[in-house]
Amino acid sequence: MIRIRMVAASPFARKCRIAAAHLGLGDRVIFVDGEDDPANELRATNPLNKIPVALLDEGTTLFDSRVILEYFDHLAGGDAIIPIDPARRFRALTWQALADGILDAAILIGYEARYRAPHERSTKWLAMQGDKIGRALDVAEKRELPEAIDVGSIALACALGFLDLRHGGAWRENHPRLVGFLDAFARNAPAFEATRAAR
Repeated sequence: MIRIRMVAASPFARKCRIAAAHLGLGDRVIFVDGEDDPANELRATNPLNKIPVALLDEGTTLFDSRVILEYFDHLAGGDAIIPIDPARRFRALTWQALADGILDAAILIGYEARYRAPHERSTKWLAMQGDKIGRALDVAEKRELPEAIDVGSIALACALGFLDLRHGGAWRENHPRLVGFLDAFARNAPAFEATRAAR
């Protein structure tokens, strides 16, 4: 059994949860909420102290979400969520990179508010992260959006879902094609709704 330490609100963990459900790996993967970690198991398994982390039966650990999704694809026989065809493969991986970049910037904005007192916060830093998100969304809105359920569409759906959760869904007004993408993804991947975080 593969144990994956995570926090329910983490969009990176959500990527793994959606992928596991889509690939039918529910009997091989268990997700463990690690918000309370008194034994510091997370630090012991990932020196970066970040989630998600997969703990395999033989004691090996895998991190981050991109590596875990590739492992899931391997378990499913390959060419499942990471296409073998080069054109489709690199398109999906590029979408994942763009979406993960959105998430990184959005999380850094949250950390600035969580870990710094108001007088210590950098408006320049916050604006820089916000600009990254805005540029990435604008580029995504103009591109051919992914249709298949793969690492690219999973990551993009999780990024947009996180912007809804933590940033009030402000992205929706100027990105109608992305709204359509997310609605379609939610219809085609029931795990998206099932993994929606309440906070």
